Amino acid sequence: MTASDRDERPGEERGGVHLQTAGPLDAEILAALQSACFPEEPWDAGSIASLCAPPEGFALLALRGDEPVGFVLARAAAGEGEILVIGVLPAERRSGVGRRLVEATLAHARQLDAEALFLEVAEDNGAARTLYMANDFFSVGRRPGYYKRPSGPVAALVLRHTIRKV
Repeated sequence: MTASDRDERPGEERGGVHLQTAGPLDAEILAALQSACFPEEPWDAGSIASLCAPPEGFALLALRGDEPVGFVLARAAAGEGEILVIGVLPAERRSGVGRRLVEATLAHARQLDAEALFLEVAEDNGAARTLYMANDFFSVGRRPGYYKRPSGPVAALVLRHTIRKV
């Protein structure tokens, strides 16, 4: 079974974590999570609200009980989808939250008729690259110096997942 065959849906609880759809009204929560996951690159709530606005934009929120522990912002239009940002709080990493968010994003993009899903990942982020490769993403490009780090620029790998063959 490939990742695109799985049918992760918001609302299902596994491992004490459940996913729910989020939108512009959740922008403050999403912005706080984004800042906690990526303190060097915080996004403001206004930007997040516009990115997750339907019909093209969507967001998913991972909750442990009532506490947000992860999120994804994505969009899909004209047959293609893109994960704009996905984050899991440091204390929750390697617990399956990221995998569930990726699977649910693939399912949601499929519902929006996306044939492929793209994302960029820092070349030096081995854990994220492993997650995406385990979910059938493959490299289709490289953007030198895309991410700014205190130690210097880092390239982004452009990854693709084929949701359905045309």
